[in-house]
This record gives sequence, structure tokens and C-alpha cells, in this order.
Amino acid sequence: MVGKGGRAMKARSTKTWVVTLVATAAVAAGWLVAGVEGKKKEKGVLPAAVLNAKTVVVVILPGTGEPVADPSANRRTQENVEKALAKWGRFQLALDVNSADLVIGVKQGNDRPVTPTVSGGPVDTRPVTVEQTPGTIRIGGTQGRPTSDASQIGNTSGTDGRVMTGAEAGMEQDVFNVYLGGVQYPMDGAPVWAYRAKEGLKAPRVVAVDEFHKAIDEAEKAAQKKAGKK
Repeated sequence: MVGKGGRAMKARSTKTWVVTLVATAAVAAGWLVAGVEGKKKEKGVLPAAVLNAKTVVVVILPGTGEPVADPSANRRTQENVEKALAKWGRFQLALDVNSADLVIGVKQGNDRPVTPTVSGGPVDTRPVTVEQTPGTIRIGGTQGRPTSDASQIGNTSGTDGRVMTGAEAGMEQDVFNVYLGGVQYPMDGAPVWAYRAKEGLKAPRVVAVDEFHKAIDEAEKAAQKKAGKK
């Protein structure tokens, strides 16, 4: 029989072990970057390349399959982010990875333990669309596999146009990763800023974009303050 003190000690020990294990795995995978996770801010400094960026492209994270029950789920999430960025007005939306200063990878969360998915074929083809709203013009999409230039190791659907089925483990949080462009396969490296939260990419308020906006504002204020001390 374990007393209250023993149960409390055991609970603390278990919690410490879990936190340590997650932190160790994150370091090994290069996930500890400037950003926000679960609405908890982590201290980090955005590189000057992010602050100086003019163009951005939004793509679905490489290797992501579309839920069989809703094949357009991640496409809608991608468009939500594009619209929020266009409304912000800081960046110009690029048509492809090669012409973007920043590459943003997104993925919609799912609270199911395992989700049947489909990829390849028409699912991975996005036509060019032009949408005009008051004060903004959003141009989205390119023909063909949208992440072929973003990642070499993350694409799993092949290039022959075949439809492939699979399954993905559920992750409740939406994912918003920011990568530096101007390099080959930018998404094969670690993101420079990341956000994870349930419904973080849901319209009309796309919280991830709001948080990225705040992060850039804070970084610019810090840079101005530092420059003023010189």
C-alpha cells in the first residue's frame, strides 16, 4: 500500500520522466526551434532572413495524406492560411517554392487514433486560382505535386500519378512550420519557427498566423532596441 506522499512522489517521478523523454526526443529530431506549442510561448530569436522576407508560399507538409473521409481537408487548411497571410499584407504570396523567401508547411490535426488516407493522383494536383477580396488578391496553387521542390525525403506518393492509400496516426494539434527559402529542398531541414495547437489553422481566425505576426513584431522590436544601444 502506498501512502499519499508515495503516490505524489510517484506521480512527480512519472511526469519528470515523460518531460525528459519528450525533450530528449525533440533535441534528437531538431524540433526545439523558436515558436509556440500548445499555446505556450517558447523564447527564441527569429533570424534576420525571416524579418527581411518578402515572399512566402504555403504548402501541405510533405508526406501528408488526405483523410479518405475528407480528401480536401488539408487543401482547405492551406487556403485558410493563404487568406490570413494575404489579409495581414506583410508578404506577397508566391506561386512556387523556388520563388519564395519563406516556405510554410501546414497540416490539419485529427483526434482519431488512426486515419485512413489517400495521396497521389488528383488529390495532389492543385489548379491555379485567383481570388480577390477587398484590398487583397490571393493567387494560390500550381499544377502537379505541390511539395516536389520543397522536400526530397518527405514525398511518398511518387511521380507516376498513381493514387496510394495508407494510414496516419492521429495528432490533435494543427501544424504550422516556417522554413527559410532560397535553398534546395527547404523543408528537409528544421523549421525556424513552429506553432502547434488544436484548431490553430481554423478559419476565420487563423491563430497560427496571428502568433507568427506577434513573433515577428516582437523580434523587430528587439532588433530595434538592440540597434539603439549601439
